Amino acid sequence: MKLHKLVAFLGALAAMAGFGFAREAQAAEVIKIGTLAPKSSPWGKVFETWVKAVNEKSGGNMELQFFYNGQQGDEAAMVGKIKSGQLDGAAVTAVGLGKIYKPILALQMPLFTSWSKLDKARDALKGDFEKGAKDAGFMIAGWGDVGLVRTMSKGFAIATPDDLKGKKPYYIRDDSIQPAIYSVIGGVSGVPLAVPEVLPNLNTGAINVINAPCLAAEQLQWAGKLDNIVDSPSATAIGALVFSSKRIEALPADLKTILTDTGKVAASALTTKIRSEDDAAFGRIKAKMTVTTLTADQKSKWEGIFKQARQKLAQGTFSSDLVSKLEGYAK
Repeated sequence: MKLHKLVAFLGALAAMAGFGFAREAQAAEVIKIGTLAPKSSPWGKVFETWVKAVNEKSGGNMELQFFYNGQQGDEAAMVGKIKSGQLDGAAVTAVGLGKIYKPILALQMPLFTSWSKLDKARDALKGDFEKGAKDAGFMIAGWGDVGLVRTMSKGFAIATPDDLKGKKPYYIRDDSIQPAIYSVIGGVSGVPLAVPEVLPNLNTGAINVINAPCLAAEQLQWAGKLDNIVDSPSATAIGALVFSSKRIEALPADLKTILTDTGKVAASALTTKIRSEDDAAFGRIKAKMTVTTLTADQKSKWEGIFKQARQKLAQGTFSSDLVSKLEGYAK
């Protein structure tokens, strides 16, 4: 995050209504938060700014303690630790959100290829999604984004669905969307992995195709192991800041307000910052890789596969009504 943007972000946090502290000095409330992001990443920089803002506004009475680089396990593990009380919150992608309330994962189907259409769908349905998360014992403190999903590969181009046959594409463990796509294509053996396992498997050649945002591929050091990229995105990768409702409700009222208000600002910063950072990462990666621009016929073939995959997902993974609604917002 550039210095002037960091200052602006801190200014936004500081400009919120101040809070008085009549209580005497006491042991700080420590809020433990897991994330797959590296501390030095754009996500980590926003989180560290959030840590400082919470400390300042609470007069040292509340501390956000982040566990970076998947120190607390993959997203399923982090969600499980929030349920058991070992963690208080996490920054998760749609896969982690799907472990909390499965319909949220549907936002990551191969459907939205622009942020404006994703925003329209998410804004329309987030009330239902947040209620589903609340019923599961979680509070969504703010929505954020990860980037536009693009296909990257090693040693070959992926222009049509058939180009995936016989290859070794990675997909995040607990994701149900990519397996549905590979099932429709046929002849594709996807490799399920936790995010920390991806780099070692790229190094050994156990995987050779990745569908991911460029920013994530850069920050997790995947991009340097790949040499081909499709320039058109196939989906949007989203995420959110989630907390244990029980833990947040147990906080003193003033600390709860500080956490929720600053969390909203942090999530907003993540959304705007990450989208621009992902665009910049795409530009850098394009300059280093062989770029495939799909023809109209190739795009049509992918769209046919994606439609069949959504139909498959609508037969039990998600409700057919939800899939239809999302397809409507994508038009």
